[in-house]
Amino acid sequence: MSSVKLQLRSIYDLTQEYLQDFTQLLAQTQYRQASYFQLPLPTPEQERNPLAAISVQGHRGDTALTQIKNSFLDFHKDGELSGKLAKRHPGIVLLPRASFATFEPYLLKINELKTEFKQKVLTLDNNDARFDAVHSAVPGLMTLAFYRHIHFEAYSPYSVRFTWMQKHSTKSLTRKLALTMLERSSAYSNPRMIDQQQWQILVEQEKRKVASLAENEKLRIRRPIRVTPEVNVRFADNRRYHVSGALPFIVFDDNPEIKLGELKDYQPKEDPRKRDYEYLVERLYLAKSE
Repeated sequence: MSSVKLQLRSIYDLTQEYLQDFTQLLAQTQYRQASYFQLPLPTPEQERNPLAAISVQGHRGDTALTQIKNSFLDFHKDGELSGKLAKRHPGIVLLPRASFATFEPYLLKINELKTEFKQKVLTLDNNDARFDAVHSAVPGLMTLAFYRHIHFEAYSPYSVRFTWMQKHSTKSLTRKLALTMLERSSAYSNPRMIDQQQWQILVEQEKRKVASLAENEKLRIRRPIRVTPEVNVRFADNRRYHVSGALPFIVFDDNPEIKLGELKDYQPKEDPRKRDYEYLVERLYLAKSE
């Protein structure tokens, strides 16, 4: 195993140790409230056709706490589920403020190790090298799930509520940069591709489309991001922030009046401003800027 793979394995093993200790501590601490919002499991079909609506099954008390503990250790591919879409575990656990001093070192160290692991992966040159290094070091690991930080709050929030976030990742680029991107992708020898020859043919077609544009053509990648649960934290003075709800949120607070929300079913609303885009390269969501 190469040096990078050994380092990844070492960071992973240490993270596992801290997570085991953290979840054991969570089991031993008397919680004030615990809620877990179970989402449908991500299947390979959802990679191509995302769910139009998402049903949420709520759990409370000890049942919720068990789900919450398990979720912090859930970052391996699971049987017939999607290998690209990681499971999401929205939830909240309210703990006594006095327990923060005990939990804080674990939370900080776990998040630090997760960041270190990700940065080590990103030192590798391309996606193929990263895929090989990660899965040689830790077979079956879903990096997206492993990278997730554990978010927490210990400074008396007024409310912690849940919502659904849906947005697009947008990037502007030139014709030259788009061709460079396609040139790189044509050189990939991705072990996950079924037919490498068909892949090469597809990319060559995409390159010809982009090459036919004027040299000064402005382009944009507008990639849709899967709708995702979000935690919204608000304070009495109306300061607020939001973080990902892909893992349970932890609150350390003794205020009996704290307002904790629930994640409701997701039902998409029709946006009157929404319009269809004509993509030059649909695979990359690459279109002309307007």
